[in-house]
Amino acid sequence: MISVIVRTKNESAWIGRCLSAVAAQNHHAFEIIVVDNASTDGTLDIASRFDCRVVEIAEHDFSFGRALNAGIRASRGEYLALLSGHCIPLNDQWLQCLRASFDDARVAGVYGRQEPLPDTDPVDKRDLWISFGIERRVQRKEIFFHNANSMIRRDLWERFPFDEELAGVEDRDWAKQVLSWGYRIVYEPSASVYHHHGIHHSQDPRRAERVVRVIELIHNTPRR
Repeated sequence: MISVIVRTKNESAWIGRCLSAVAAQNHHAFEIIVVDNASTDGTLDIASRFDCRVVEIAEHDFSFGRALNAGIRASRGEYLALLSGHCIPLNDQWLQCLRASFDDARVAGVYGRQEPLPDTDPVDKRDLWISFGIERRVQRKEIFFHNANSMIRRDLWERFPFDEELAGVEDRDWAKQVLSWGYRIVYEPSASVYHHHGIHHSQDPRRAERVVRVIELIHNTPRR
């Protein structure tokens, strides 16, 4: 079974389309867990229309890693698909495309392509197109990984849960850990989602400062 862990925070504009696309997947066995961070815009009312379980996390307890860990603990799947509530799978093959690479026991995690929507800000469009290309690749040293659209093995999460103290880019920290143990990360462009605001939020300087601090910490902290 695959557990789809969907993180939300005031995603009413997107969550219906997100969950509709997930529910339409052609994979034979999966469950949906929504992890909500104190939404106030009706996100949970929309989520209640779908066959999913909801895990709520308080604002003062939130970190990206803590939200993911809470959702995973509430799930049952051998494989864990991680998806942001404002990302929309392009087609009904999304889960299957993420899952396929795990036939190789050396693969710890897979992340998929992120594509802009027609009304996405041009800066975000540029960043998405530059960051997520059309060629599949296997990473042995490169720690780039992105939990807006990814899948990991549950048994490896049990060994390497997400760091709940990091203020972001917990995905790269996780990738650094598993790569240091000889595992591999796969970028699979066929497992694609629409991501309206992109990965850099139109170059928001406050977000950039936060991400830079965490990445510097990750690069300067030895693993194993």
